[in-house]
Amino acid sequence: MSKVTEYLAGERLDDVALYLTHEYLDSQGKLPNMGVEVENGYVLVVPGDDGRRAFAAGTGMDAMEFAQTAMGNDGDIDDDLSGGTCPEVATEETHEVKFIFSFAEAQNEEVGGIYEDGDVVHAYAKCTCGTTYSDRWVVDDA
Repeated sequence: MSKVTEYLAGERLDDVALYLTHEYLDSQGKLPNMGVEVENGYVLVVPGDDGRRAFAAGTGMDAMEFAQTAMGNDGDIDDDLSGGTCPEVATEETHEVKFIFSFAEAQNEEVGGIYEDGDVVHAYAKCTCGTTYSDRWVVDDA
């Protein structure tokens, strides 16, 4: 089972996942070798702190600051973290995901809401139009 599959199944809660398009990665570099290639880029799963540093190195943005900017704008992110649908898709601009940052939280019945139902994946995306957006889901419901 790949790290990505384990992450999406809620088995790597201390790790983070990144989707980076080919634009952000040198295909000869070591990061692509650590991930799973998808249609337009790579999905990488790395330990939390290393992942946040890799995200910052690849995008020039702090991962948690990026997540905060995207949090207030709901969108649809693919449950395999390989893309998404920008909430501004009705505009005439081109809409493709540039990158995604994701982390997961363990089930927590005390918090309530969707956290009662199982582990929750949080995902934050940036679109080529400049819009940032977020999505979250219970692992078993993906």
